[in-house]
Amino acid sequence: MQRSILRSMDEFELPVSFNKKEFNFPARLLNYGYSYKLEVDIDGDKILFEPDEERNWRALVAYEDIDNNKKINIDMLKAIVASIEAIMK
Repeated sequence: MQRSILRSMDEFELPVSFNKKEFNFPARLLNYGYSYKLEVDIDGDKILFEPDEERNWRALVAYEDIDNNKKINIDMLKAIVASIEAIMK
C-alpha cells in the first residue's frame, strides 16, 4: 500500500483498499492538547478516528448514526482503520 499523499502539514489523502478497489479519502489531523484525532471525509460524511489506550485506532460513530444512516459501512471503517494503522507504524 502506498503512503498517504500529503497536501499540507495536517491535510492529506488517506489511501484505503476495500473490496478490491483503491480509494483516497481526504483526511485532516486534529490536535487536542496531548492527543490527536484524524477526521476522514467518506463521501461527504466526516468521521473521526482516534487511538485508544493501547494505540489501536477506532472510529467515533454513534450507534444511532450507523443505524439511521445505512451508507456508513462498518467494513469500510475497518479498512480505514487498517490503513491508518499501516501508515502510523
